[in-house]
Amino acid sequence: MADNNQDLTQEHTEKIVQFQEVTGTEDLAEARSQLENHAWDLEAAVQDHLALRESPPSTPRASPQEMVDRGGGDEGEGNGDDVRRDETGEGMNSTQGYRNTDRGGLFPAWPQGSLLSWGYYLITLPFRITFSSLSSLFLFVYRIVYPYPRRLTDPLGDVLRFIGEYESEYGQQHPAFFQGSYSQALSHAKSELKFLLVYLHCADHQDTPFFCRTTLSDPSLVEYVNNSMVFWGCSVTTAEGYRVSQALRENSYPFLALIVLRDSRMTVVGRLEGPSSPDHLTSQLQALVRENEAHLVVARAERQERELTAALRLQQDEDYQQSLRADQEKERKRQQEREEAERRELEEKQKEEDQQRQKDNIRRLKVEMVDKVPQEPEEGMEGVVHIVVKLPQGTRLERRFLKADSLSSLYYYIFCHPDSPDRFQVTTNFPRQVVPCEPTPSNPQPPTFEEFCLPPRSMLFVSDLDA
Repeated sequence: MADNNQDLTQEHTEKIVQFQEVTGTEDLAEARSQLENHAWDLEAAVQDHLALRESPPSTPRASPQEMVDRGGGDEGEGNGDDVRRDETGEGMNSTQGYRNTDRGGLFPAWPQGSLLSWGYYLITLPFRITFSSLSSLFLFVYRIVYPYPRRLTDPLGDVLRFIGEYESEYGQQHPAFFQGSYSQALSHAKSELKFLLVYLHCADHQDTPFFCRTTLSDPSLVEYVNNSMVFWGCSVTTAEGYRVSQALRENSYPFLALIVLRDSRMTVVGRLEGPSSPDHLTSQLQALVRENEAHLVVARAERQERELTAALRLQQDEDYQQSLRADQEKERKRQQEREEAERRELEEKQKEEDQQRQKDNIRRLKVEMVDKVPQEPEEGMEGVVHIVVKLPQGTRLERRFLKADSLSSLYYYIFCHPDSPDRFQVTTNFPRQVVPCEPTPSNPQPPTFEEFCLPPRSMLFVSDLDA
């Protein structure tokens, strides 16, 4: 049984698993036997197993290899087949659903035979109808919940394996194969605005060895293909190659298809089938390229126009952004200047208010400190000094003090005078000496007139410290 399982394809294995899931059959050999008896028609085998079908099984569709062995394939050829759906793989036979039965399957066939058969048929008819209805309902629900799974493929792996096998068999003298899937080759040719030359390889065809060793290895052909187009190839025995063969519908081998971007769609513009000499194949390709080069010229012009439009739009956007940034910078500077002017105005106003408060405070102090000026002693009293004070604006003040009075009395006397500066300094004329009369934190108790050794008659000068 192990040897027989090795002969099964992946599609056959999937059908066996599907048959077991639908019918509940656990015996692998029985499931395979049922499918083989119905030519691997999954629906016919399931319905026959569930007694839902009496018509003969349908004829299976020929595979590409069988088509090659018969020397032909599907009809249909033309220069303009659209291959857009090939990019997604739609329309391939990788997934197949169940088909409708020929008879409907809900009512069993009318019996033929003796009276006993008639009686048995009538007795079991309700049960058979119920069973048939439930079976049909089960299949309907199963198809919705568990559709036939897609075959897991590896397109890139198929292509890379084909390239390795081709070079191992025929050498490395050939056009450079695009190392990617068919969809990737289409996208690459479309983005690069190049022709795409597709080669479908059938190793079992009688003309394939000669074509690969002679035509595809010709240096002139290799140089022309490499310089003019993207070359992609794969074997039709792989899933990727089979998918492409179904899309391109080849009739014979060797098979080449030339694809180009036309009206924004990748379109087949030429099919080259059967053996051909290098010169003949090269001339055919050159003729097809000349006939369809205009499509690429138009595409290049449209792309260039789009790029120029995009570049112009980008430049306009950059100019707009630059102008916007300049306007924003000007507005920022204007705002900064306004804020700076407002700040200076606020500072000036604050300074004026501080000065006004200071002047008001000084006026108040001049009124309050009058009481700190001692009473002037009478003329001729013993221990009296006569002081003459000259203010900055020239006003002369004369006053008598006792020698025992503190020099602070002199300060308060000058400070309380209306013409006195707010901040001042008292000095002698000769020798010039500062009289420490102002009470300060460092000098809270100024010396007396006698301690400072002022003469009985002295002339002092007041200097404005704010001048």
